Amino acid sequence: MVSFVLVPGAWLGAWAWDEVAQVLRDAGHEVHPVTLSGLAERRGVDAGQQEHVQDIVRVVEENDLRDVVLVGHSYAGVPTGQAAGRIGDRLRRVVYVDSNIPADGQSFVDGWSAEGQAWLRDQMEQSGGYWPPLEAEDYVGQDLCEETIALILSRGTPHPARSITEPAELVRPIGELPTTYLKCLMDGPMPSAAVLEQLESPRWELAELNTGHWPMLSQPDELAKILADA
Repeated sequence: MVSFVLVPGAWLGAWAWDEVAQVLRDAGHEVHPVTLSGLAERRGVDAGQQEHVQDIVRVVEENDLRDVVLVGHSYAGVPTGQAAGRIGDRLRRVVYVDSNIPADGQSFVDGWSAEGQAWLRDQMEQSGGYWPPLEAEDYVGQDLCEETIALILSRGTPHPARSITEPAELVRPIGELPTTYLKCLMDGPMPSAAVLEQLESPRWELAELNTGHWPMLSQPDELAKILADA
C-alpha cells in the first residue's frame, strides 16, 4: 500500500481529485487529497507559497504517512516539489501532472514574458490580490465535457496571488528525487525546457497521457493507473 497525497492546481480544491482518489482507494491505497490555503473551502486566506508547502508537509507529518507519493498538478508542482525535499525518507516518489516545477529562488511567474507579468499584475490589482479563475472558453479543446467545465466554473475559486509571486525555497535539488513527469499531450506535445533538463537525471522518467491539462477530471481512471504504476 502506498500513501498518495494529491495536490490540485490553481483555482481548485481537493474536490478535483474525487474520482482519482476513489480509484486509488479501491486498489487498496491510502489517499489524502489536499486543499491548499486560500482555495475552495479554505478560501479567504491570503496564502503565500511557503504556506502551500507547509499545507502539504503537514498532511504527511500529521497523518504519519510513509511510502508517500506526492502528486502536484499544474501550479501545485511548485509547492509539491519543495515539500518533497522536506519529508525526508517518507518520500517514495514525486509525480508532476502537467505541472510547473520549482527552481530555487524563482517564483511561478518568473519565466513569464514581461507582457504576461504585466497582465497578471493588472488581474491581481483588479481582484484585490487574487488570480481570477479561467473562463469557459479556456477549457475548450482540453478533453472536458460541458458538464465538467460547468463543474470547474462553479467550484473554482480565485487563487492567492502571493503564492505565485513568491520565490521557491528548495532544501534539496529536485533532480535528486525519484520523479515521474506526466505530460498531457492536448496541452502541448513537449514538456518545458526546464522539465526536459531535469529529465536528464537518471532519477526522472517521462509519462504521457493523451488528454488535456486537467486529467483528474477528463481521464481519472487512466490517471489513477499512471499514478499507481509510478
